[in-house]
Amino acid sequence: MSRFLTPVFAPGFFTSGQVHTALEIGVAVSVVSAVVGVFTVIRGQAFAGHALADIGASGGSAAFLAGVGPLWGFLVSGLGGATAMEVIGIQRTRGRDLATGIVLGASLGLAALFLYLDATYRSTTGAPVTVLFGSLFFVPASTVPAVIVLSVLALAAIATVQRPLLVSSLSPELAAGRGISLRGVGVVYLAALALAVALSALTIGAILGTALLIGPAASAVRLVHRPARAVALAAALGTLTTVAAIVLAYDSYSWPPRGRGWPVSFFVVTITLAQYLLAGAVVRRSHRPVRS
Repeated sequence: MSRFLTPVFAPGFFTSGQVHTALEIGVAVSVVSAVVGVFTVIRGQAFAGHALADIGASGGSAAFLAGVGPLWGFLVSGLGGATAMEVIGIQRTRGRDLATGIVLGASLGLAALFLYLDATYRSTTGAPVTVLFGSLFFVPASTVPAVIVLSVLALAAIATVQRPLLVSSLSPELAAGRGISLRGVGVVYLAALALAVALSALTIGAILGTALLIGPAASAVRLVHRPARAVALAAALGTLTTVAAIVLAYDSYSWPPRGRGWPVSFFVVTITLAQYLLAGAVVRRSHRPVRS
């Protein structure tokens, strides 16, 4: 059996503790990203998700400077950024991009400062790569319980407000007419988004984090129109993407030049782009008029 698996799985894949940790974290994050990502796409707040991921760069780099795990930096900065955007005016359509841009610009300035201090005073030369592009194979196994807890919290937050969140995402006017608190639902959603973005940043970095959040969800929404089905399809696509990326990244250590593997984040972004393009091709083909 191992002889047939060798062309796909490099030797040692199934026995590697780093691979096991990467798969556990990757699958959990893929599911959370799918659930939150579908609502993000429906609400048209992909830019807010991208901004929160970039904002996480300041928290991740600050965590390195403080000598703690980057996950907690991603989490604190994400929640802080979401709160700041809410206070400035994320609820007002015209104020969304303005609020997001202001918070994003300030956070990237802090990230640049913290990464400079990391390299200058702590000599943590790997901090920029880990914070910006992720390093899933080097996440310690002790992080897994925290990832599971945060994943459950994000899913529970969405489950609590799923119906009013869906109504307010599709028609804020209808939601207001039904007495739904747009601000209350928005706060819960932004908290879940911050958690999902922090987990994605841990997996594939702050710069590329929204690839896992938006990519599978956007492909799923293109292919199916019912939210529940879109969530299920996005979870399947995200999980498939992450597992395939981990397999390819592990295999790449045996590619020339040997011993220098390619990052998981590169494969995640490449696969999600291919999925989105393929989904678009399927939709266009399904709408093509039948010739008599």
